Amino acid sequence: MSIILFLWTALLSFVPISELRGGIPFAITHNIPWYYAYPFAVAINALVAPACWLFLSTVHRLFLKLPWYCSFFDRFVEQARVKLRRGVEQWGWLGIAIFVAIPLPVTGAWTGTLGAWVLGIDKRKTMVAILLGVITAGAIVTVVTVLGIKALGFFIKTI
Repeated sequence: MSIILFLWTALLSFVPISELRGGIPFAITHNIPWYYAYPFAVAINALVAPACWLFLSTVHRLFLKLPWYCSFFDRFVEQARVKLRRGVEQWGWLGIAIFVAIPLPVTGAWTGTLGAWVLGIDKRKTMVAILLGVITAGAIVTVVTVLGIKALGFFIKTI
């Protein structure tokens, strides 16, 4: 197993667009066993919550002076608020965990942390919710990836 593959897995698991939906399949399809790929990608993706919270409480305040950033951030915040409000109203901070646990586009740790911040959820509860959601989403992505690869192998053999 190459350190480069782990670095790519880490990058894909951390960036907002791919997160676990990119990191885990990348690792597994590049011959990193799922039992290494899953905990590694989940650990990296779980770091999103403190990184995002740190950004929002420091650098974000400086960027708010830039008009293009304000426009982009306001749109992103409104999308996060709309997506998370109902779940949080119904389930509290566990609504964030459920939202993050669904491995679909724009439902990961970045949006979950931002939404929790916007909705005023406590920092500790947010971190726990993101961790629970990331563990669940990682398990789902891992199972789907492994089963998908096995099913593909089965169909290729039957052809």
